[in-house]
Amino acid sequence: MKANKGNLPRIQDVAKMANVSTATVSRALSFPDRVSEKTRDAVLQAIEKSGYTINQSARNLRRGGTGTILVLLPNLANSFFSRVLKGIETIASKEGFSILIADSQFPPIDETAFGNLFNISRIDGAIILDGNIPKTFFDRQNDRKPAMVFACEWIPGSKTAAFHIDNIAGAMMATDHLVGLGHRKIGHVAGPQNNVLSRDRLTGFLQSLQKHGLDCPTDWKIQGDFTIESGVLAARHWLSLPPEKRPTALFCASDEMAFGLISELNQNDIKVPQHLSIVGFDDVEFAAHSIPALSTIHQPRRRIGEAAARALIHKIRDANAAPLPAMEFELELISRASTAPFIKS
Repeated sequence: MKANKGNLPRIQDVAKMANVSTATVSRALSFPDRVSEKTRDAVLQAIEKSGYTINQSARNLRRGGTGTILVLLPNLANSFFSRVLKGIETIASKEGFSILIADSQFPPIDETAFGNLFNISRIDGAIILDGNIPKTFFDRQNDRKPAMVFACEWIPGSKTAAFHIDNIAGAMMATDHLVGLGHRKIGHVAGPQNNVLSRDRLTGFLQSLQKHGLDCPTDWKIQGDFTIESGVLAARHWLSLPPEKRPTALFCASDEMAFGLISELNQNDIKVPQHLSIVGFDDVEFAAHSIPALSTIHQPRRRIGEAAARALIHKIRDANAAPLPAMEFELELISRASTAPFIKS
C-alpha cells in the first residue's frame, strides 16, 4: 500500500494502515500510556511504513505546550553533568521534546531570573540538578508552575520527586574501603558547606569512622567546593601539615577535587598511592584515565537522567495522573590505582 500518492503521508494514512482512528494515532503519539501496547505498536509500525513525519511544532501548539524542557544545573563546566544530560536528552528527543540548559551559578540565579526561566509560556517542565536554590523561589511562584522533578540533588523538605543515589551510603562505602586497606588516619575533602550532597557525604564519612572506632581531627577535614581548584588547595593544606600529623588517606567528596589534589601533590613529588591513598566520588569519565586511575564511587548518571526525564514527561502529559515514584539508584565502589594498602614506615 502506498500512502497518499504523490504527497507526503498524512495522519489519516497512518490511521488507515494501523486500522485505528486518527484520534487514536494522535493519542498514541501524545499520550502513549493511554493506549494499549498492541495499539501503540500498530501505530508505530504504520508510521515507519508510511514515512509519516510528526510535525512537532504543530503538535505542541495543539496541546498548548512549548515542547521544551528546562534543565537547570550548577556549573556547566563540571564534567559530572555530561552523562546526566545525555540521559535526559535521549528520552526527551525520543518523546519529541527539546531541552534548554541553564546554569544556576554563572551568573548566580536570582528570584527574578528564576521566575523568567520557569515561565510556562517558555517551557513545559523543568529538571533541576541544583539543591542550593532557595526554597522560597519555588514557594513564591504562582499556581501556573511548570511540571518539575529533581535529579542528583534535591531540596530537603520539598515534595517534588527526586531521582538520586544514597550519598551517605556511598561515602561510607568509600571510607570503609580505605579502612579495609589498613588506613587509620583518614581525612576528608568536603564539598560546599550548604550543599545537600556535601552534608550527606560528610555524614557517611563520619559514620564509617565511628563504626570503626576512628577519629578525624579538625585539620583533616578540608573544605572544598567540588572543583579542581579546591582540590589543589586541599593538597597545599595537606602539605602544610607536619609529616607525622598528615592523614595517610583522603576521601574526596567529588572526583574533580581528587584530580586537583593528585595533580598538585605530583608537582610536589608526593606520589599517590605510595604516600597518600585517595578515593573520589562520582566516577566521571576521566577517573579511569587519570594517573593514577582514580578509585571512586560510581553512580549511574545516565540512568538517573533518563528516569528523571521519563517522570517529568509523564507529568507534563497528564497533570492529573499519579506521579511516578522517585527512585534511589544503586552504587558501586570502583577500586583503581589511587588507593593501596597502608604500609607503616
